[in-house]
Amino acid sequence: MSGPVTLESLDLAALLCSRVCHDLISPAGAIVNGLEVLEEGGDAETRTFAMDLIKKSARTASARLQFCRIAFGAAGSAGAQIDTGDAETVARGHIEDDKVKLTWNLQRALLPKNRVKLLLNMLVVAGGTIPRGGTLTVDPIGSGETMGFKITATGINARINQAVPGLLDGQSESGNVDAHAIQPFYTGLLAKACGLTIGLTAEGDTVTVATR
Repeated sequence: MSGPVTLESLDLAALLCSRVCHDLISPAGAIVNGLEVLEEGGDAETRTFAMDLIKKSARTASARLQFCRIAFGAAGSAGAQIDTGDAETVARGHIEDDKVKLTWNLQRALLPKNRVKLLLNMLVVAGGTIPRGGTLTVDPIGSGETMGFKITATGINARINQAVPGLLDGQSESGNVDAHAIQPFYTGLLAKACGLTIGLTAEGDTVTVATR
């Protein structure tokens, strides 16, 4: 039986930092590997491969940092607004690759900071439902500063992790969360701060993540 998660502010901060570090370890490690290959010398083909690896990994690390700055960071003062166009830019940089494509149907507008942070975190939750890749479609619910969001994830074997709905609602089986569970839990906190809740529905190879 699940129970409410009780989490001190310092623990929340530490777990979010762990999540960001997890996202950056892979590209940072690849950059180090590429530099080590260059130091070892080798033929022209090997050096070209190493440089390509470094460039690609540096772009990935930069994109993830820009995304995390808005999705998890302060991103301006209290009460600040964020341009949804900027949110789209960082979302594409972080999410789109050879496996996942993003369709963004939001008009460009300034929205309250926490609402945009909520949108980006909903995208992460939705992306986790299509482990083999697919498409993520972002649509508005309503308009103006009280706008909500619907994200439709479509892909082969799309599925909802059984722990995620509870975490979005501030619940877990153990009453605790770790660095893997902190992101959906934090998404639920953002929704609550915006006066919203988040629902997940699955039908075939489609999962919908929407505010209500």
